[in-house]
Amino acid sequence: MPETTEGFKKLTLCRTIGFNGKVAGGLIVHPSRQHLIYPLGCTVIIEEIGSHKQDCLFGHTNDVTCVAVSKHGRYIASGQTTHMGFTADIIVWDFATRQMYCKFTLHKVKVEALAFSPNEMFLLSLGGKDDGCVVVWNLDRKQPICGQEAQVKSAGTTNCVAFANQSDYLFVTGGRETLRVWELDVENRKITPSDVNMGKIKREVECIQITENDDFIYCGTSTGDILGVNPRTKLLQASGPVKDKFSRGVTSMTLLKNGDLIVGSGAGDVCCMSMKDQKYTRAKKSLVVDGLVTSVALRGDGHQFFVGTKKSNIYKFTYAEFSMNLPTITAHYSAVNDITFPFGTSKLFGTCSEHEVRVWETETGKLAARIVVPNMTCNGLEFSQDGRAIVTAWNDGKIRAFFPESGKPMYTINDAHSLGVTALALTSNGLRIISGGGEGQVRVWDMKQGMAMKGATWISNMKEAMKEHTAAVTFIRLRKNDKECVTASCDGTCIIWNLETFRRNQIIFENTLFKCICYNYDECQVITGGTDRKIGYWECHDGSKIRELDGSKSGAINGMDLSADGTRFVTGGDDNLLKVWKYNEGTVTHCGVGHSGNINRVKISPNDEYIISVSQDGAILVWKFPE
Repeated sequence: MPETTEGFKKLTLCRTIGFNGKVAGGLIVHPSRQHLIYPLGCTVIIEEIGSHKQDCLFGHTNDVTCVAVSKHGRYIASGQTTHMGFTADIIVWDFATRQMYCKFTLHKVKVEALAFSPNEMFLLSLGGKDDGCVVVWNLDRKQPICGQEAQVKSAGTTNCVAFANQSDYLFVTGGRETLRVWELDVENRKITPSDVNMGKIKREVECIQITENDDFIYCGTSTGDILGVNPRTKLLQASGPVKDKFSRGVTSMTLLKNGDLIVGSGAGDVCCMSMKDQKYTRAKKSLVVDGLVTSVALRGDGHQFFVGTKKSNIYKFTYAEFSMNLPTITAHYSAVNDITFPFGTSKLFGTCSEHEVRVWETETGKLAARIVVPNMTCNGLEFSQDGRAIVTAWNDGKIRAFFPESGKPMYTINDAHSLGVTALALTSNGLRIISGGGEGQVRVWDMKQGMAMKGATWISNMKEAMKEHTAAVTFIRLRKNDKECVTASCDGTCIIWNLETFRRNQIIFENTLFKCICYNYDECQVITGGTDRKIGYWECHDGSKIRELDGSKSGAINGMDLSADGTRFVTGGDDNLLKVWKYNEGTVTHCGVGHSGNINRVKISPNDEYIISVSQDGAILVWKFPE
């Protein structure tokens, strides 16, 4: 990636919207109590609690898989995944300067978990299933001390690690049918494991907590109970709750100073537990959040704590009342398929994904509206120019329109396309919809209001079906006068349609799967992008190619948009890079690095102030459009 961006100016990242809730223990409150730390794609985000200020730590080349913060808050460590056969990086960051302190590279394919020693002397790292080793690093000397396989060969993989709270020379690892207490000998550069004797009990340990004075170890398991272990004798002392186990396992937990545990489960349950006389007591009050709980992070003494879920939601809890607020941070948890701005305003923008459509505030990243359609995937959306409707395309073949303020259904066009609606566009009056389907048809729908017994209703009429494409329609662009549109398809053609006669004016052929297309400023040319990694300039009147540029070196171009003045355009694709181009010169001026997944769509705000890019990993990045 560095050779791809060399020589280009860097785009300024204004804000990220997203949270990778799939990372176990990925949500952490900094010991200063003022910042949340969490991963998003290949970035580590530091967000000030109570405000919208963010700092982004860039340095990883692939998804961040684990995050840890040292006890006194001086360091942040993050590990990543990489491709098979390659080594995965661990980066240690200096929290005060937000700069990289050092980089460790030893584990193969993936770094599974990280932990700091209590006095910030050592960093403990655990490799993934393709590596299987645990390594101790010296932070002062920035080098490894020693390493060893984390489990015996007869056991399963190791999932989690935890350092003691008082000793820099004691740590615990746990996983499938393995639970070990380790002692570190720095002088001899050796670590010695002792297996915990659990008798006939067989468990998969999902998370580990050690009491403040290191006299007890709590281990949450996939079977929904919690094991209690004495680290000195290496014996199992407690197991429970016996009857009321946690549904789908104990996936995350944290320890309060009074000795109680806050436990999160795979079913989304969050509750408090205590242990007396080696018996677990589950609190009567329990709350349920949306998604599997992957993180429970205390703020200070535990009067407040935050819960992160696999569905990319972060909830704020108050311990005394054991109550929670609506998610303080919420995001898409699957690929974002499309993005658009309302006509004439840059203050809001809409995105769509699996199950849902969301509207966001551009400057703050706050969620303004959310529309949910269970078990369906939204492939595209448009705002009507009068602002009265959000029109969306779905994989079940329906076109659904919603009221923006309430999110309630406005109308539905059933059976719009047999293989799902893959693209759509709206005319300026909002009463005509041009839709493209997975079967390749382009259909024109006229909407009008009628009267029914229960009041006003909408009536849809299919004006025409144009059947020249032979594969899925990926993109539709309308001319400003609404009399013509251009469609891109995976069949290697782009067709310019006359929307008065419903016949094609021109057709473009190329040996590629077209993914995106734009009219230029005066609409006499179109520019295209696709799987051949080329950007093509084409004349509208005869379909001839007038220029071809190398848009990417390593992947398809999936998204493209033109600035309001027509002098520049932006592209994004499978190389995870956002590029700003001069239209006439055909040169790249700026490059944005931040996505770890394929960029699906890009959009320039109507006032040419921001660029929004969305990707396969669910991330939404807001960039400053260069002067």
